[in-house]
Amino acid sequence: MASVPHTPAFAPTSAEPSPDEAIRHLSQADPVLAGIIARGRPIQPSAHEDLYLALLRAIVSQQISTKAAAAIWRKVQALFPPDGYPEPLALVELTDEDLRTAGISRQKAGYLRAIADFALRDQLDHAHLSQLPEDDFTRHLTQIKGVGRWTAQMLQMFALDHPDVFAEGDLGVQNAMRRHYGLQETDRALLRRMTEIAEPWRPYRSLACKYLWQSLDNTPAPEQ
Repeated sequence: MASVPHTPAFAPTSAEPSPDEAIRHLSQADPVLAGIIARGRPIQPSAHEDLYLALLRAIVSQQISTKAAAAIWRKVQALFPPDGYPEPLALVELTDEDLRTAGISRQKAGYLRAIADFALRDQLDHAHLSQLPEDDFTRHLTQIKGVGRWTAQMLQMFALDHPDVFAEGDLGVQNAMRRHYGLQETDRALLRRMTEIAEPWRPYRSLACKYLWQSLDNTPAPEQ
């Protein structure tokens, strides 16, 4: 049986906003965010990635440190000679025991195979998914067992470099907005207030989130 071909990176499918335009909009829309941006370092656009590969790496990285995730990912790659790419057809045929040798738990092994199966059913077409609105994209990816809203948002924000994703469930974004906007709310009230504050940031909420993370010298952290 033929395996699904892979491409390591993708070119943008549509014209992208200029960083200067986005920064100008955000700075004019929100004086607090303007200060965060002025004190921050320039943020470069994300490289467009292979969605299938990005999903696999996101699952491997769940609930472990960046260093541990990198070490386990190298072991996973070693299971797929010669180039280390986990072709979907090869991945679905691996057993839990095979994946455990790379440090993958039984639960995560099931998630990885679910992603590979999704890819084999042609459900990870980059050209199509890159054009979907955030909610439609999230609904599509969360059909995969183990993939939640936060993971879908991170892929849309980084793998696709979508300009207008607001990761309200991310602990880093929450902590930054609590700090810079003096938010005292919790739970759903906090999410509602954050969403209200972020509304004027459209259509550049992804860049705003990246500056919020940077303001904490943080990395995206899913809500526990």
